Amino acid sequence: MKKYIILAIVIIPVLVVLSFHYQMTETAKRTPPDHVPYLIILGAKVNGTEMSLALLYRANKALEYLKKNPTTKVVVTGGQGPGEEITEAEALQSYLLENGIESNRILIEDQSTSTYENLKFTRELYNIREAVIVSNDFHLYRAIELAEKIGIRGFPLAAKTPEVVTFQLHIREYAALLKMKITGK
Repeated sequence: MKKYIILAIVIIPVLVVLSFHYQMTETAKRTPPDHVPYLIILGAKVNGTEMSLALLYRANKALEYLKKNPTTKVVVTGGQGPGEEITEAEALQSYLLENGIESNRILIEDQSTSTYENLKFTRELYNIREAVIVSNDFHLYRAIELAEKIGIRGFPLAAKTPEVVTFQLHIREYAALLKMKITGK
């Protein structure tokens, strides 16, 4: 009997992680349709006033979509955390302006401190019901799931994940997915 309990303790977590990994990978492969009215860039770390590589990859992927879809408005998200001299939203806004996106296309959500808040506050501020959601590939499955829970139909747009932090971010994401499945946030 002990052998089966130990086996279950080992096998169940492995199956959960494999299931999460499959869902993360499949979500990241999807391509959003053109001409979606809104695009939401989820915030990520800013080092002083410089975007982290993860945030830069998100901004570049969003920029590609925005240049192909000139009627799409973009919501830049993210508050200011430890070690950040400006909000994540402000860093994104500056980058987009520097790269030719007109200010009237940029909406700002700069109070959030989590993925859930990025989406919830954006929904509350702008009553968005449908949006392309940009994040790094490992993060999109959870972001899309959270968006659906708060009433946003989300279309994933995957930015790559910086190779130097892939393993750590995946481990953290598995834990965040488990928390989301348990708490709904």
